[in-house]
Amino acid sequence: MLQRILSTRVAAPKFAYSPCVRHGATAYVAGMVALDPDSGRLVDGGVAAQTRRIFDNLQLALPDYGLDLDALCLARAYLSDFSTFAEFNHAWESVFAGRPLPARTTLGVAALPLGAAVEIEFTFACSTAERS
Repeated sequence: MLQRILSTRVAAPKFAYSPCVRHGATAYVAGMVALDPDSGRLVDGGVAAQTRRIFDNLQLALPDYGLDLDALCLARAYLSDFSTFAEFNHAWESVFAGRPLPARTTLGVAALPLGAAVEIEFTFACSTAERS
């Protein structure tokens, strides 16, 4: 059965979707853009700053989702300008310093919601205890 999970610690979705759903032993976190949790607005500063904000927001929401960053299996990142890949990758590496790296796909796209420079979606493995 599909379970929808919400977090009050991050900005509410701007469009009609579930921020996190769980099915069996897997949790899917919808693509996140770098919204400031207080104002709900996209943060400035380019792809590196937005990547860091996405991970800050993810860390804020994970307790509500019943998840931990160490259970992250796969991330898909979308960049609106692929020439910023090195900046994105540097910010990514800083998040995972000393942690196991999840699988990752990075794509260049024509545009992202709200004019974002980056959007990232996540797939987590859930333990038996987390599924209850």
